[in-house]
Amino acid sequence: MVVGVMVLELALPGNGSLKEKRRVLNSLEDRLRHRFNVSVAEVGYQNAHQRATLAVACISSDRTVCGQVLEAVLRMVDASGVLLQDYRTEFH
Repeated sequence: MVVGVMVLELALPGNGSLKEKRRVLNSLEDRLRHRFNVSVAEVGYQNAHQRATLAVACISSDRTVCGQVLEAVLRMVDASGVLLQDYRTEFH
């Protein structure tokens, strides 16, 4: 069993309130969960209007499959309209 975790540092320019940030993030999190069957959680900057840290976890029997899923997640986040500032991936 392989657990892959990707931590994404995001910028959300133009958000003027936490309510607007939550709307954007909830939509992105729901799309990631439904499309890739991954777990997603906001793990940092919960009280900042224009920053967020998301963690995405994938479990698989094969490290290659897990890596491919997380790469697809990264591409979807990058294309979603939020600014991807940094990311890191770990496998356990």
